[in-house]
Amino acid sequence: MFTPKWKDEAKHLAKGARKFVHYKRDLLPPGRIAEIESRRTDLLAAIKSGDRAKVDEASKQIRGVCENALPREKPVGWLEDNVEVMFVAIVIALGLRAYYLQPFRIPTGSMQPTLNGIIGKPTPESEWPSFPQRMLEKVLRGRTYMKIVNDQDRSVAPNPKGPLGLDLRDVQMMHFFSRGAIHFTDSKPLRLPAPVNPCLAVGMLDAMQIAYRNGGVLPKGTVVCEGTIDSGDLVLVDKFSYHFRKPKRGEVFVFDTLGIRGIHERSGDQAAGSHYIKRLCGVPGDTLTVQSPNLLVNGKIAQEPGIQRVICGQGPYSINSNGYQLADPGESNHRGKTIHQYLAQPDDSLPLADKARPGMREYAALGDNTGNSLDSRYWGPVKEFNLVGPALFALWPVTTGHWGFIR
Repeated sequence: MFTPKWKDEAKHLAKGARKFVHYKRDLLPPGRIAEIESRRTDLLAAIKSGDRAKVDEASKQIRGVCENALPREKPVGWLEDNVEVMFVAIVIALGLRAYYLQPFRIPTGSMQPTLNGIIGKPTPESEWPSFPQRMLEKVLRGRTYMKIVNDQDRSVAPNPKGPLGLDLRDVQMMHFFSRGAIHFTDSKPLRLPAPVNPCLAVGMLDAMQIAYRNGGVLPKGTVVCEGTIDSGDLVLVDKFSYHFRKPKRGEVFVFDTLGIRGIHERSGDQAAGSHYIKRLCGVPGDTLTVQSPNLLVNGKIAQEPGIQRVICGQGPYSINSNGYQLADPGESNHRGKTIHQYLAQPDDSLPLADKARPGMREYAALGDNTGNSLDSRYWGPVKEFNLVGPALFALWPVTTGHWGFIR
């Protein structure tokens, strides 16, 4: 704090000269390295003596030696310098994403009210607020106002596995943005600003029914979507912790769907490479049963705070007024195919393997919005190798009440 400015600058110069030698050692001849080290020694001695004149002279000498050490090397311009900084920043960001923290967008409402998924609400354009208000809502709560009108007659491509037997697909962008698309036989796909399900809620279901009744042709002028889409919460997933601790019952976690047969039977190709977020309600060695509204673990009501909030159904959790529920038996018949369900009857239980080879121990994943969640009640346990990590922090939107650490 009390060191003169000229002395601080001289010390920084000495450190800079040392770094210059380290960075350029492979390009500098031995004689030049020795000369720089000699000038640096002179500068440090001058600093120690406290003689400013000697320091100024020594500083001048070492600057000259360093500047002329590589006369043929072209100085780095502002463009190269900034590109290098951006490249390093990108590498660091990719490293953090790969090994420590990964952003994840909540796609559905299965974790409400703990976390919001992408929600569509039909709102006529005549009721939209002013443009500045819409922009403010976009920034603060992730709300998008959208109206899409079909600009020509198009024939919607058939798909027996799609809604209404039509080819409606979700695609992943940059690993955590979900978008929908309507595929046609006579034109390019119509891109949607949100996944298929929320778009169905803002008019697309009516539009597809028109196409279905019209022999697959979507007439020109049909309003495909009109309303608002609220973005799902953007959360950071901690990919590091599970390497050093065991997953804890009651925490919110993310896992991939690789090898989970029940998910793939229901979602087909859309499940490939996707990630789900649920509450971890069972760990290896547990046996789960449902006696609505209670979730029983090893015959006793689970006491973890996150699970208890769902059981009690108070405050915002009144969305689950019946607490934990058994799987809907109707979901076992999926597009004419019978699919096994794990917790659909009062006497059903879900045991989770503990004594298994590495990566094959089992966990149970249940949504907080159990009435609207396809989870382990339907498709069974999650293997240890599927685990990505606990959900750590809700980043955005900032006005939904979810911003902060996830409980």
